[in-house]
Amino acid sequence: MARPFLKWAGGKGRLLPQYRPYFPSGFARYHEPFVGSAAVFFDLAPAEALLSDSNAALIACYAAVRDHVEPLIRRLERLQARHTHQRFYELRRRYNTVPLDAIERAALFIYLNRTCYNGLYRVNARGEFNVPAGRYARPRIADPDGLRAASAALRRSRLVARRFDGCVADAAPGDFVYIDPPYHRLKAGSFTSYTAERFGEGEQRELAAVMARLHAAGCRVMVSNSDTPLVRELYGAYRAIPIRAARAINSAPGGRGPVGEVLIVNY
Repeated sequence: MARPFLKWAGGKGRLLPQYRPYFPSGFARYHEPFVGSAAVFFDLAPAEALLSDSNAALIACYAAVRDHVEPLIRRLERLQARHTHQRFYELRRRYNTVPLDAIERAALFIYLNRTCYNGLYRVNARGEFNVPAGRYARPRIADPDGLRAASAALRRSRLVARRFDGCVADAAPGDFVYIDPPYHRLKAGSFTSYTAERFGEGEQRELAAVMARLHAAGCRVMVSNSDTPLVRELYGAYRAIPIRAARAINSAPGGRGPVGEVLIVNY
């Protein structure tokens, strides 16, 4: 079975055992407008999917894995053979400043993801990747079997770089839409910088309106978010399922313990 090949802040791999009992038993097409590491997509293995994200570099990486997996694997193997701490910064600068073909850009996206601090994807206001190198003795950069499995799964999907509200136009009655946005900030320092844009309270309210439109259209919808008063207020019309999760990324080690999360479902 295909699995995520990217590390991603807020990735749902470890939470899947808690999520699976609440996935719908059947649906037409699968939609994921904040695709991230695609853990839920790979776990469900739907026959047809539309995966989207406002992070165009992420979507381009998935497209390269889907369409050009063998040359991509060869480039990753070369990157793994030459990886050093100094090389990381040379390649980060190249990724940020040099026009690259689709395969090299995807290879560097995966390389930086696998070798940077905490596997974090973060950009500055100019959209430049700015995470420092991680401290890994032997990071696994090339995973041929895993990438081939992911490529096969992604061939059943359409990939679109766009904002989350675009999913409303494509969803039809009986479709399943899983929405995993940047979580409502619990306090200062919470991580939401997946792109140069920010995701604040206004976007959280807009997202709740998107769910209302999907609900009215007859879609099955699941939203994951932090369990805060605002989230409970925005989704008060739907079923809320408490989830326990460990915070993986926080500036203070004491902030990485279990935190309250919630699944919102309309079915």
